[in-house]
Amino acid sequence: MEHLKEQRVHSVFEKISGQYDFMNNVISFKQHTRWRNDTMKRMAVKEGSQALDVCCGTGDWSIALAKAVGASGSVTGLDFSQNMLEVGKKKVSELRCTNVKLIHGNAMELPFPDNTFDYVTIGFGLRNVPDYLQVIREMHRVVKPGGKVVCLETSQTTTPVVKHVFRFYFSVVMPFLGKLLAKSYSEYSWLQESAGEFLDRNELKTLFEEAGLSHVTVKPYTFGTAAMHMGIKQT
Repeated sequence: MEHLKEQRVHSVFEKISGQYDFMNNVISFKQHTRWRNDTMKRMAVKEGSQALDVCCGTGDWSIALAKAVGASGSVTGLDFSQNMLEVGKKKVSELRCTNVKLIHGNAMELPFPDNTFDYVTIGFGLRNVPDYLQVIREMHRVVKPGGKVVCLETSQTTTPVVKHVFRFYFSVVMPFLGKLLAKSYSEYSWLQESAGEFLDRNELKTLFEEAGLSHVTVKPYTFGTAAMHMGIKQT
């Protein structure tokens, strides 16, 4: 079952890579950028740090992290869709981000030694992996003691009215926009499925703690339709 999910997700992102950034802005009304900016403020990234961006996609968070860590720091972005990485590499090259490296890899089995990074992030990627806890455990493993593991992801709102609107938007409007603007109805149907099946923010907080992270803070955004989770690896 896990293998099937992995194959399907890979196929989706390989196909939509060219329209991904444009569609992200349309679907979230550019809110995803605002959420990420707020998350970055809360992270308080120090210059000269080493950061890893898991499921980096087309590299937007990797690039934001690169600006924060500065020339003396470095950022590695990892994704298993080669097509998404190619879009990201083009961006990195155009922006001359010399401190960013984008590599092909699997979030379930990160190819890094223990205690390597000061910050490990995942943005709108956790819901697409076969085993949420396994990925958070891997993020916990590769972050240094005292380092931060941060997830920004869609979430399940608890407000009844918003919940119905959100469900309608994701199940009807989003796939329609995908078909209209990106010619990818089935791919955007999958993205709404994965968002609809994902954990609520309290369940995800529990997983963070189960993976060994402490002082887990949660910040909901836009009526709880997205949330940031940040945990610290114990020293």
